[in-house]
Amino acid sequence: MIKVGDRLPEVSFSQLTADGMKNPTTSEVFAGKKVVLFAVPGAFTPTCSAAHLPGYIALADQIKAKGVDTIVCTAVNDAFVMKAWADSQNAEEITFLADGGGSFHKAIGLTMETADFGGLRSQRYAMIVENGVVTLLNVEPPKTFEVSKAEVLLAAL
Repeated sequence: MIKVGDRLPEVSFSQLTADGMKNPTTSEVFAGKKVVLFAVPGAFTPTCSAAHLPGYIALADQIKAKGVDTIVCTAVNDAFVMKAWADSQNAEEITFLADGGGSFHKAIGLTMETADFGGLRSQRYAMIVENGVVTLLNVEPPKTFEVSKAEVLLAAL
């Protein structure tokens, strides 16, 4: 599993934008920037939609006021699902990056297998990344939602 001090691996994400499908790479997203990245097991799932994403939406301005350039949400979902979820949540301040095949989460060692529930998914976590290097990593134990909340990341900034 990735740890504080490690550089994020180079992968491509999928992102559906007003200009069509984009495939930003890790270096394009993180190089020269301070980024808060949080991951959810799945778009439109209960805790993710009712608490995790809404916390980052509500605190986006305060997080960015602490010197954060971008807030990124990722999940092992496709770009169409991530865009629909962002639109349904009015999440204009958050960048949604799809990891449809799980290549990013496999590379950082933060996947979980949920079998018939949804197959390969991301674990729930949040991190602060500065110029591509992890400076804080908070991974949730299974079936919990405490350390990856927006409030926790805001306090750490």
